[in-house]
Amino acid sequence: MNSDYDIIIVGGGPAGLAAAIYSSRRSLKTLVVAKSIGGQAAYAPEIENYPGIEKISGGEISAKFYAQATKFGTQFKSEEIISLSKSKDKVFHLKTNRNEYRSKAVILAFGKTPRDLDVPGEQELKGHGVSYCATCDALFFKDKTVAVVGGGNSAIESAILLAKTSKSVYLIHRRSEFTAEKVLLDEINTNKKITLITDSVVSKINGNQVVTSIDIKNIRDGKVQNLVLNGIFIEVGFVVNAEFVKKLVKLDSKSQIEIDPLNKTKTEGLYAAGDVTDVRYKQIIIAAGEGAKAALSAYDYLMTSSGKTGVYSAKY
Repeated sequence: MNSDYDIIIVGGGPAGLAAAIYSSRRSLKTLVVAKSIGGQAAYAPEIENYPGIEKISGGEISAKFYAQATKFGTQFKSEEIISLSKSKDKVFHLKTNRNEYRSKAVILAFGKTPRDLDVPGEQELKGHGVSYCATCDALFFKDKTVAVVGGGNSAIESAILLAKTSKSVYLIHRRSEFTAEKVLLDEINTNKKITLITDSVVSKINGNQVVTSIDIKNIRDGKVQNLVLNGIFIEVGFVVNAEFVKKLVKLDSKSQIEIDPLNKTKTEGLYAAGDVTDVRYKQIIIAAGEGAKAALSAYDYLMTSSGKTGVYSAKY
């Protein structure tokens, strides 16, 4: 089936949903293509830093975003992206595992996925003690014992942040040396609340409804020990699935999509927003704002390219 839209948004997280709200309110025929609604935000058990909302779960706020976008006419398709191309007539062609769609503008907001440890218990306890964002969830582990897995800047920064409020922090790294900046290493080496565990990997995350402990294995002697704790923060990098757009965008050293202040990519009519971009801070409120900005930029592009004012109407 072929369908035509004014704007297609790839991704159903805060950036994609905010873009959909702004796009639909501009009377643009808008389609969101995403495997699921909410993105990584949906896993957050509680959110307390979104302006105007004292406390809400990630699932609840995602449902509100979705309902608002639907109210203004956004259409949704739960499909997997296979390819995206742009033809000589300036029309984008999006192919999924089920259908093909066309549009005059596209917003990439598919985020990036934290790399899993791929160990027993991880998937089952996501959002129930297993976290991938210390900035988001640190306060939920106040006066509790937690672990951070990783050896780069993100892991070290997370351990330092958690040590401010948690009772104690285990920092687990598979190698004997960390790859983080020296100034960060100096700080963790003098922090009495942080215990370093090197040459070790997490082999299992234990718990029924919440995390209660983890098993870690020393890669040198094979010995396994059990650490009783309340949460584990996984900071081993992210996976950006940008293979289908790499010819249309410029990627940085982290495989993030480079954008200008108006969320433009190197391809005219193609915009990006949220965690998949090179915008430094990865927070729900920032992603939502970037999504709104991308939609407004795309709207201006459509109006300019059509040579009309008022309500935009695409012609193929």
